[in-house]
Amino acid sequence: MDIKVRVGETDALGHINNTSYFIYMEETRIEFLSEIGIRVHDQDFAFMLASTKCDFSKQGYFGQTLEVLTEVAKIGTKSITLLSTIEDKESGDVIAKGEAVIVYFDVRMQQSIKIPESFKTKLGAHLRSA
Repeated sequence: MDIKVRVGETDALGHINNTSYFIYMEETRIEFLSEIGIRVHDQDFAFMLASTKCDFSKQGYFGQTLEVLTEVAKIGTKSITLLSTIEDKESGDVIAKGEAVIVYFDVRMQQSIKIPESFKTKLGAHLRSA
């Protein structure tokens, strides 16, 4: 997914603010799941963010076009780990890499539950090779 860096996502020096990277990863994570046929939430169930991190390797700037790639790193019983690579679209340079662990959650019971096998099959098709 491509993202054009907006001025509101930068700091006083024109660099991408660190919090913006988490927004980029969230947006692409939701789009990725939707594209492979997994609903992120409905009235009964949702994928909830349990953990996230981002490592910054280069500076990003206002006006830059970023390409954010999402891949499945791990499929657990109740959670999945997704990796994000954020690159400068023009040069291909890696700007940042992130990771998110999301848990399948029963909204009514307020607890994590097993991921449906149909979701695991869809996710498995996008599992990163070791």
